[in-house]
Amino acid sequence: MNIPHVHFAIIQGSSTFSINFPEDLKRDDVKVLETELVFDTPFGKGPKLKLIQVGDKKVLTVRMHGWRPEEGIPRGVASQQLFWIFGQAGVKKIFAEGGVGSINRLLELRDLVIVDDYIDHSMRQDVGLGGPYLLTMRDPICPTQAQALTKVAKQRVESLGRHVFHRGIYVNTDGRHFESRAEVQMFRTWFADVVGQSIAPEVYLAREIGACYAGVYMVVNYAEGIIKDWEHKDLSDIFYQESYTIGNILIDAMNEIDERQEHCHCLEYRKDTLLKEK
Repeated sequence: MNIPHVHFAIIQGSSTFSINFPEDLKRDDVKVLETELVFDTPFGKGPKLKLIQVGDKKVLTVRMHGWRPEEGIPRGVASQQLFWIFGQAGVKKIFAEGGVGSINRLLELRDLVIVDDYIDHSMRQDVGLGGPYLLTMRDPICPTQAQALTKVAKQRVESLGRHVFHRGIYVNTDGRHFESRAEVQMFRTWFADVVGQSIAPEVYLAREIGACYAGVYMVVNYAEGIIKDWEHKDLSDIFYQESYTIGNILIDAMNEIDERQEHCHCLEYRKDTLLKEK
């Protein structure tokens, strides 16, 4: 099976896990073209993908970051598989989403954060595709895509009294467990605003394939020691009630962009490696 040539991709996370995306949104501007696409990669067989059409754009989508713990595949390897496929497809623009814990005390449950930077505190930092590149992570999040996400997110939720923040620092941990109070207090001293488990390695694998990347992250719990102890029921309610909101934001944002990379510096930050044989 040949990998389709597409310029756009959506990486689903926990906030759309409870719905069949995008079918359950029942939008007239979205068509599902193919499902259960599986491709072989140098890192093993990849995750199941969907090929959808949003307006006139063909888009690859993947469920839950492509993670498949039930198959015994480490998350880092799953990301390598996914982004190798994206690279072969010619993907230039990637939107992602996920649930996060709030470290910044200004954040409330269900607030949305379009982060502009990250800290990789995971143990899987040496995750790449083997490309001959020096990756500069000066501006890891595409400002053009972040602007699109901010615009459509505000249109969707501000009338509900919810907040949308267009900047913030995301600290990435391994999971699958949540963080301890001591860890969260350490992250506060690092000026992190939210904590989650998915932005890395996605953000730098996107740069390796020359793609722009931005994500929208919903606050689903207070991090340990912040405001009050979170409750499992609150977490469950948010995941099941907000999936349609996040799904629609992703599609709305896709309608706001095109494949051009002329209004950002994302591609320029991928440099040729200096470590070459003469």
